[in-house]
Amino acid sequence: MGERRYSKLEEALEIKSLRRIINSYLNYPDAAEADVRRYERSFKKLSPAHKALLSHLPSKFRRLRWCISVNTHFIMSMLQAFEPPFDMSQDIDIDEHGNLKHVSEDHIHTEVSSNSQERDICAGQPVSAAGSIVSGLKSSNFCRGNDVTHSSQKSSNEKKEIHPENLCNSVADKSFTSEHHTESCSSGDDMKVNGDLASCCHDSTDNGNASSPRDLMDPSLGLNVPLVDVDKVRCIIRNIVRDWAAEGQKERDQCYMPILAELNRLFPDRSKERPPCCLVPGAGLGRLALEISCLGFISQGNEFSYYMMICSNFILNHTQVVNEWTIYPWIHSNCNSLSDNDQLRPVSFPDIHPASAGITEGFSMCGGDFVEVYNDESQEAFWDAVVTCFFLDTAHNIVEYIEIISKLLKSGGVWINLGPLLYHFADSYSPDDEMSIELSLEDVKKVAFHYGFEMEIEKIIETTYTANPRSMMQNRYFAAFWTMKKKPVT
Repeated sequence: MGERRYSKLEEALEIKSLRRIINSYLNYPDAAEADVRRYERSFKKLSPAHKALLSHLPSKFRRLRWCISVNTHFIMSMLQAFEPPFDMSQDIDIDEHGNLKHVSEDHIHTEVSSNSQERDICAGQPVSAAGSIVSGLKSSNFCRGNDVTHSSQKSSNEKKEIHPENLCNSVADKSFTSEHHTESCSSGDDMKVNGDLASCCHDSTDNGNASSPRDLMDPSLGLNVPLVDVDKVRCIIRNIVRDWAAEGQKERDQCYMPILAELNRLFPDRSKERPPCCLVPGAGLGRLALEISCLGFISQGNEFSYYMMICSNFILNHTQVVNEWTIYPWIHSNCNSLSDNDQLRPVSFPDIHPASAGITEGFSMCGGDFVEVYNDESQEAFWDAVVTCFFLDTAHNIVEYIEIISKLLKSGGVWINLGPLLYHFADSYSPDDEMSIELSLEDVKKVAFHYGFEMEIEKIIETTYTANPRSMMQNRYFAAFWTMKKKPVT
């Protein structure tokens, strides 16, 4: 796939998009504080007798503020570790018609994807029609091998960089240390591959215009954003629990274990010299892709959302020990809590240290729109397996997704899928009249058969997605699970 020089307008739109996403993270504490103040205003409206019955609530509000500060500390540490793939300091100005008014002539070559909207990252979560998608957000299209090391190399002064052969360039080792909060808010006391996958495969260390991580803390980035954007940050915090905390083990067992078991069954004799290649579109925070790598596959996760990529980069590349960080993921809603202590309980992560997990050389994460990155001749018949978990319904056109998956697989290759059909663009009543093809499960399978797949295993798996296990309300999915094989070419 040849390299492409992106226009100044395309790069400016990417920078504008990423600034908005960073602003969403930076606005997290203010938005959370606004919620607490709303609780306090409601409390003040109570009669004296009712206040006396609920005299513990002011203490709860103080505890909430402490929990918010702990979450904020993690978010700021995560942002400081993030290296954008282009210069974030550029002075850009885009008019109401989408035309670029001002931009430096020096910044026109960054390799990023274009024409891709930031989709709803709260996959599997019920969302309002108005809040299901933020129009106009884009995601950079860049690809990096993660600087995680095998446990046997941990004592070495040199980190073993991951070079996904024929996939994308790895980034250099970046060290990161930070103190972290370990206090609990749940107490009753007051809290005093080297190759050419695509132009998407961008090595941020080679970009002379890359921003310093601390540039992201510039006050000019601290602009107000819609609350729906900040809610995506809260979704990320819940996704951390699903992928990287002990509390998320039940969901991982329900969703990931059947997939891993199928890969084990279908590839029983995995060669260390020539491991099978597995692609994981919609990889989220990267746990499933990492688990597949630990099975002995060259595993590549693909993720579209910058919200996800910023966080997965931090967990995969910058965490040092098990349970290094603590967050309070359930503080953002007072609804359906059995107790205040349940709502304010801490969650530590990561439950495993990625660098010590026993990954297979070649593990990587590639950022960008699935269609743009993988609908290319260089990717045809390259992959032994494609794994999709809570991914298919993120498509504007699910037929296109299935067609590309078929092209990606070798003859006899395997497609393992698990997920519902909660189409993400079904209720996005935007002025752009976005495409949304919403098929039944029966029709999805018909499309798959048309593109050369044959069903091997099929069943329904009951599961949740980023659910609070102690909540009085559990949104459960009866997710479709299947293994299909691409028919050999005759």
